[in-house]
Amino acid sequence: MAFAKEVNVKGDSATYELSTNIKKYTLLDLGFTTKNNGTFILERSLDATSPFNQGIKLKITVKPDFSGFKMSTTTANGMQNVNIFNREQDAPLVEQYHFLVNELVEREVLVKK
Repeated sequence: MAFAKEVNVKGDSATYELSTNIKKYTLLDLGFTTKNNGTFILERSLDATSPFNQGIKLKITVKPDFSGFKMSTTTANGMQNVNIFNREQDAPLVEQYHFLVNELVEREVLVKK
């Protein structure tokens, strides 16, 4: 998946883009880590009962110059995208997904379109 200015997570009706007010320190404060090439990465479990369980997770990668990003829900190993919006039993995962994304919107990292 390539970096993009606007991202739609598989199955989600909303589209998100990076805020123009995004700051490096906000990303670090929210738990993003940096790689050697400068990209910022956030990986959060969507398991509402325990954030330490190996399950479906939200993965966000931001370019160092904030010109693009990737966002997806993936399997525990991060190799395959997963649609959490199409099964009724995944409702707790969807609720946790919206909680995490809404925090990023409130902190002016993402903008919901």
